[in-house]
Parts: sequence; C-alpha cells; structure tokens
Amino acid sequence: MSSTVDKTESPAEPVRESWWRTHSELGICVLLLAVGALVLVDAALIPTDFAQRGPVGPKAVPVVVGSLLVLVSLLLARDVLHGGRGEAEAGEDVDLDAPTDWRTLLLLSGFFLLNAALINIIGFPASAAIMFWGAAYALGSRNLVRDPLIAAAISVLTWLAFNELLGVPLPGGPLMGVL
Repeated sequence: MSSTVDKTESPAEPVRESWWRTHSELGICVLLLAVGALVLVDAALIPTDFAQRGPVGPKAVPVVVGSLLVLVSLLLARDVLHGGRGEAEAGEDVDLDAPTDWRTLLLLSGFFLLNAALINIIGFPASAAIMFWGAAYALGSRNLVRDPLIAAAISVLTWLAFNELLGVPLPGGPLMGVL
C-alpha cells in the first residue's frame, strides 16, 4: 500500500493580530493624557500671590500646555480608534545591524558627568566649554585649535544669555569677576 503525500503548500492563513497590537498607539495617548493631567494638577497648585505681576500669572503657560497635551491625546486616540496608523520611518539611513559605538557613548557620558561634577567648582563657562569640546572630540572632530575656541565662545555666550538676558543665575566660578 502506497499513499501519495501532497507536497503542495496550502495557502497560509492570514495571521490575526491582537487588538492591542493593532492599536498600540493608544499607549502614547494614555501617556500624553497622564502628562497633561499631571501638568494641569501642578498648575492648579501653583501659588499666585507672590508671582502675579499683571494679568497673566505663573499658571498661564502650564495650563495651556497641559490642556494642549490632553487635547492632543484625545484627538490621537480618536484617530487610532478610527483606523489611523503611524507610518514607519523610511527616511533614515541607519544600519540597524551595526554594533553600538561604545567608545563614543562612554566619552559623551563621561564629559557630561564631568560637566555636572565641575559646574559648581569652576563655573558654568569653563565646565560647559570642556563638555562642548569633549562632545566634539567624542563625535570625531580632531581640530585642536578651532574646537576649544568654539566651545569656549558657545559656553560664554550661553552663560551671558542666561545670566544677563534671562536673569537665570548660573555659577560663574573664577571667571565671575572677569565677565
């Protein structure tokens, strides 16, 4: 007795995805809604007696931002529930199979942590200049004259903008008397 085995493949049945998988963008909606609600609650708790200097008080911007976050989360949820899907990113030329460049990552992290450790000791302009130069070095720039000069100029201009224009005091360190 011999029997023949049918070796033709039957058409594969379409894989049915779960409801949560096809509506995964709802997670972003929940996150936006939670952040918006948190911002609104925090805005309601801001005391206005000490900071009110006109018709617009300190609550105005947080209320607007929180309200917009809630509105965007609701509009996005409506779109997702009506079949809207985000498009996959196609414009990036990134090799997802390439290994992580640990040297660059560790150098960037190290210069950032060095900035945090030095900012109160040597001041913002000097520590930020070290961080900016370190970031340029970690990312591949090896110009030993241009990079430190640009880093110093950016850090001093940033310090001046925060201190003088915005009124946000950053530690100046030993350069406080010079600048």
